[in-house]
Amino acid sequence: MTWTDFVIEHPDLAEAGRKQLYQWDIGLAFLATVRPDGGPRVHPVCPVINDDGLHILVVTGPKQRDLVRDGRYSLHSETCPPPRHDDGFYLTGRAREVADPDVKRRFGETLVSERKEAIPWPSFEQDRLFELVIERCLLMLTEPDERFPQGPTVWRAP
Repeated sequence: MTWTDFVIEHPDLAEAGRKQLYQWDIGLAFLATVRPDGGPRVHPVCPVINDDGLHILVVTGPKQRDLVRDGRYSLHSETCPPPRHDDGFYLTGRAREVADPDVKRRFGETLVSERKEAIPWPSFEQDRLFELVIERCLLMLTEPDERFPQGPTVWRAP
């Protein structure tokens, strides 16, 4: 399921996840990919959510090669300051490369707007854009809120 579809079908869970990912005003999370030997590889990333979905821009290197070869990913964001320091949001699924120049342009516009910068960054045109398609989601709350109970809320794509 794309992030856009997820928002339509599960708006409260998507909003809670967005709040976790954007707790510092820009998207921040850890991305796990699968190395060629089957082991995990973890990197910090800056996911971007806009009307086109949930995307990451990946520079040339091991993480990009992992996603091209084996699109499986896990994205995790966790609240840092107490008292809710164990709150977290986790997605798993498959990353798919985005070749549409209009989607990449809008991604770049969102990136610039969120960071209040004039340009995305020097390697933007060479970096590869991936959409994170969602298969599973976990929201973990240390305290209940008005929409979700304390503990895990799990969602799986049909």
